[in-house]
Amino acid sequence: MRKAVAGLVGGLCVVASITWGCGEADAVSGDQTAAGTRTVTGQVVCLVCYARNNANTGVDHDSGRVCAQACVKWEGNPVGLLAGDGKVYQFAGGLVANNNAKASPHLSHKVSVTGDVYEKDGMMMIRADDLKMAQ
Repeated sequence: MRKAVAGLVGGLCVVASITWGCGEADAVSGDQTAAGTRTVTGQVVCLVCYARNNANTGVDHDSGRVCAQACVKWEGNPVGLLAGDGKVYQFAGGLVANNNAKASPHLSHKVSVTGDVYEKDGMMMIRADDLKMAQ
């Protein structure tokens, strides 16, 4: 009986991973709406810290930049960009590869990101491989 239940659960996990994917999608599909390639400038934020309190954008939030670094570098929480117009974009693509390796050093910094902008599940996303410090 246990083997049957384990097999059923394992099969469901495989179906779920195929259906919903295990990571960021490579193409805009399903419930994603394309918006095109754009350059967006703003402040890099830990989206978990920012969702908890919109004041959590710089080095002076809750537990400081160390909190945000821990969230995105070691816990792998989503990283995003708080644009000058108040819109929030979640990073996707190479910026978040290897547990946010390219994005985490830039937390609280003002940067420019050029990439594919789209909406997924009500969240604006920007898929890019690099970012650069803004003036």
